[in-house]
Amino acid sequence: MTIEFKDQVAIVTGAGNGLGRSHAMELARRGAKVVVNDFGGARDGSGGSLSPAEEVVKAIEAEGGEAMANGANVASIEETGQMVADAVARWGRVDVLINNAGILRDRSFGKMSEAEWDAVVAVHLKGSANCARSVWNQMKEQGYGRILMTTSTSGIYGNFGQTNYGAAKMGVIGMMN
Repeated sequence: MTIEFKDQVAIVTGAGNGLGRSHAMELARRGAKVVVNDFGGARDGSGGSLSPAEEVVKAIEAEGGEAMANGANVASIEETGQMVADAVARWGRVDVLINNAGILRDRSFGKMSEAEWDAVVAVHLKGSANCARSVWNQMKEQGYGRILMTTSTSGIYGNFGQTNYGAAKMGVIGMMN
């Protein structure tokens, strides 16, 4: 049995590299039109450039697929709403959302600043919620949609220096459930 996504539209956040890039490429290979979302920042979330998303779009198009780059910051409900609106304007629907965007600000709990805590929770937890909320009504109206969340064992078991990350990932699990 072959799993296909012909005529479906997928949004993959954090798709400029790593796991998100793999998701975007495979969805495109299976026929999905893909919104390649990536803020294009460093691992800690600093900086930003559309280049990583554009490179993935080029790779998808080189294999005969269809994609569009998007640099929305998932921590902003306005930007995620616009990302969904752009996908619907271009392709008429959104069928799949993969919440994969993430950053790291590793530091021991006692030394972690409020900004380091807030930045990680904003991208992982709030970002996943923003993206899900932004596609929710669209998927409900069309009678179909799938939302996948990227979590981590750091949320279940913990990991030194990742209290912020673990808490955000456990929050994603709670939201998902």
